Amino acid sequence: MKKHLNTLYVTTQGSYLHKDGETVVVKQGDETKLRLPIHTLKGIVCFGQVSCSPYLMGFCAEKDVAVSFLTEYGRFLAKVEGPVSGNVLLRRQQYRYADDPGFSAKMARFFLVGKIANARTALLRVLRDHSEKELADKIQPIADRLANYMDKLKAPGALDYYRGIEGEAAQSYFSVFNELIFVQKENFYFNDRNRRPPLDRVNCLLSFFYTLVMHDVRSALESVGLDPAVGFLHRDRPGRPSLALDLMEEFRVFMADRLVLSLINLKQISGDQFEQSEGGAFTMKDEARKTVLTAYQTRKQEEITHPFLEEKIEVGLLCHVQALLLARFLRGDLDAYPPFVWR
Repeated sequence: MKKHLNTLYVTTQGSYLHKDGETVVVKQGDETKLRLPIHTLKGIVCFGQVSCSPYLMGFCAEKDVAVSFLTEYGRFLAKVEGPVSGNVLLRRQQYRYADDPGFSAKMARFFLVGKIANARTALLRVLRDHSEKELADKIQPIADRLANYMDKLKAPGALDYYRGIEGEAAQSYFSVFNELIFVQKENFYFNDRNRRPPLDRVNCLLSFFYTLVMHDVRSALESVGLDPAVGFLHRDRPGRPSLALDLMEEFRVFMADRLVLSLINLKQISGDQFEQSEGGAFTMKDEARKTVLTAYQTRKQEEITHPFLEEKIEVGLLCHVQALLLARFLRGDLDAYPPFVWR
């Protein structure tokens, strides 16, 4: 089993990363802030005005440690990595399947089973933990509606049919998302899903977490030899990691939405840790980004029993395990792809 390693997130503006022997050194001005052995890292993510020496980037590529560059607010810019692993035969099979509308629809159904099932589980867990009748009256009908969408996925259909189900299910789930926020309602409220830019603090948090999950999913796909750009549910578009978006659907609720709600409801983040531009867009201040990154890294170190393997693994390995199962299915080693379904 692949070992779960840390991801180094560098958010302090003006930081400089360089190589010193077998270690990665983070400096601010003349002061060394951090020194980490390269063998403890899975990836390095740099936010905003953070620079790396060419020697460090070459060293990381040699050691299979991806270095990603994002804007200060989490928009992906670029990635530096070594030669792609895996064999060309797997990618050729992936491309052939992606060109087959029937197979693409079949794959879309797998991914959406995971997405909708996990959304329903999240709502049912809220009902279990909060017995207020008024809350149940709002959430239970949506949970029942998601169960109905799950039933619809059992029927064979075209890709657009499944996309329609996905759109309706997402709209239903987010229609009660604001009910899952129990405190700090004056600063954290959710009317609808918006992005580019996010127009409220909740959407700002959701988008940032989705970026973190996307980084991990993309790296996992590349590590098993799949092309993140060629998907099934999401079709080809220049610059879009379509397969990563496909696989990410299974993890949105479990690895992002739940953390957003926990940070708010446990008051680990506050409204004054955000800034609003004249155009209405919300961004996180440095303090909030550090809180989010710490929560995400902590979450990845927790253990969960994988529903298909029936083994305990760290949450941070889920993306890699699912990417591996997907590769095995595309190679013909599995009869079906088992999506991650949270229990």
